[in-house]
Amino acid sequence: MSSNNDQDLGQQAGYDVRKYRTPDGAPADIVMFTLTKRERKTVTKTLPIRELKVMLIKRRRWPFEGLWALPGGFCRENESIEGAAKRELMEETGVDGGHLEYLGVYSKPGRDPRGWIISHAFFALVEEWMLEERQAADDASEVGLFTIQEALEELDLAFDHKEIIQDAYRQIQLQMLQTTIAKQFLPPHFTLGELYQVIQSVVPDFEEPNFIRKITSTRSRQGIIEEVRDEQGNPLSSNQYSQRPAQLYRFSDRIIPRLSIYT
Repeated sequence: MSSNNDQDLGQQAGYDVRKYRTPDGAPADIVMFTLTKRERKTVTKTLPIRELKVMLIKRRRWPFEGLWALPGGFCRENESIEGAAKRELMEETGVDGGHLEYLGVYSKPGRDPRGWIISHAFFALVEEWMLEERQAADDASEVGLFTIQEALEELDLAFDHKEIIQDAYRQIQLQMLQTTIAKQFLPPHFTLGELYQVIQSVVPDFEEPNFIRKITSTRSRQGIIEEVRDEQGNPLSSNQYSQRPAQLYRFSDRIIPRLSIYT
C-alpha cells in the first residue's frame, strides 16, 4: 500500500505549473484616515473643528506618474499580505502604528496596466500627531492629506483607488455607529461632547438629540464607556472646551457592543 508521502510525490510529479497561471503580483493598498483638529477663533471655549481626511501619495513613476494614489506596494515572498501593508505604510509615509484592518480584494480585469495585478486593500485609522513626520518614499514625490470630498470628487486618482476609498469610507462609517472604533480618534479620557463630534465628523448625517442620555443609561449600551475617577473615587472633569467642567469618560473595553437592527 502506498503511503501518503508517495501519493503526494505522484501528484507533484504530474503537476504542470504552466497550466495554472498565478497573478503577476499581489500589492497591499492602504486607505489611511485621520481626523485633523483646528482650534476655532472664538472668545468662548468650544470644541475645535475636526475633519476626516485620507492620506494619498503622488506617484513618481509609471504607471499613473503624477497622479495621487493610495500608499502601498507589492507583497514579498517572505511576508504576509498584512505584513506588507504595515511595511509599506511605514516606508511610504513614516507612519508606524495605528489601527490597521483588512478591507477586501480588488481584482477587476485591467485595473493595473502592468499586468494581472490583484490588490488587497486595508484601511488604517491614525491619530493626527503620528503624521507630523510623514515622508514620501522613493516611488512617491509627495504625501498629502485630503478631505473625502476632494479625494472622491476633485482628484483624478490612479488605478481603482477611488473605488477602494469609497468602500473604506462606508466601512468606517458603519463601524463608527456599531463599534467603539471612535476611540482611535480620541484621547484616553474624553468628554461626551468630544465623542459626539468625532462620530459626526465621520458620519455627517448622524443626529441624536438624546445622545448623552442614551450612551450613559440605555441598557444595550451599558458598560461601553465609564466615568473617569481619581484614586479617591472622585469624578474627574475638564473645562478645556466648555465654560463649565464636563465629566470625563473612557472606553471600558469590557464588552463589545452588540446592537441589533431589531432593538
